[in-house]
Amino acid sequence: MRGIFQNRWAVIGIAIFCSILWGSAFPVLKVSYEEFQMAPDDVISKIVFAGMRFLLAGLIVLAFLLFMKPKSIIVTRRQFFILMILGIIQTALQYFFFYNGLAKVTGMQGAILNSSGTFLTVILAHFFYVNDRMNWKKAFGLLAGFLGIIVANWGQAFEFSFTFTGEGYMILSGLTSAIATIMAKELATGIHPFAITGWQLSLGAVFLLLVGVPNLSEGAMVFTPFGWGLFIYSALLSSVAFALWYSILKYNNAGEISMYKFIVPVSGAILSSIFIPGEHLNFYTVAALALVAVGIMIVNYKGKQHTEKEKEKQIFVKEQ
Repeated sequence: MRGIFQNRWAVIGIAIFCSILWGSAFPVLKVSYEEFQMAPDDVISKIVFAGMRFLLAGLIVLAFLLFMKPKSIIVTRRQFFILMILGIIQTALQYFFFYNGLAKVTGMQGAILNSSGTFLTVILAHFFYVNDRMNWKKAFGLLAGFLGIIVANWGQAFEFSFTFTGEGYMILSGLTSAIATIMAKELATGIHPFAITGWQLSLGAVFLLLVGVPNLSEGAMVFTPFGWGLFIYSALLSSVAFALWYSILKYNNAGEISMYKFIVPVSGAILSSIFIPGEHLNFYTVAALALVAVGIMIVNYKGKQHTEKEKEKQIFVKEQ
């Protein structure tokens, strides 16, 4: 199994597969809203739906970890407190904004706007890490990315569309994700990546359910066989994508792998145009996708010299 995660072409294939899985979440959620008959303004039903999905996803990851490396699932009291904070921020708060924001924008817009998290992480990293400062390359990537996000909201008649509970929530979801990424890197040291993912998903989901279930109106969600299928798929895509992504990150340079995340907004927009009625790719969407994809590749590109240094560092660490 380790050999697969170190094979160049296998790694590229897995990275692309994970990105497509994450991209498919946008049309799946939009279709799920229709299938479960959730009103666009019904905040509580989306909180409950998100809680159900991520509780199942978190338990799947923890079950996988329990099977593969049982001792890694155990955390100290301090680590559990950190994971609880991460769960509230990275799962509960982030997906509160994501689920409710996505209900008021198109699937294609959501896929593009969600990429703001990548660019906001670069900005925050400048203030938190002395070895991750802003430079002209990153600035150019950020400019391209944010221009893409702006273009995504221009209509055929050059009318700028922006609502706080729609586009605003999607950008806040990206900001929350960026903050959680920095927090996880700073606070969650010494915890297995699968344990971080599984625990924070599960704990955040429990928080969402505690808030949402007591306030859920009768008939706010209509369960159907097709709806259950969409729900199970959405939970599986999160757990499978995270498990595979962290596996290839363990044996490969992070910068090289992260570049393939440009496929997330691209696949999300394309799949939304295929599966969501009334959504079609147009010049503005394609232009926005191109700008965002280029921006993500630029800010994540480390260069050959940096890559060689990282590999030498990994070899040195393994030899110690």
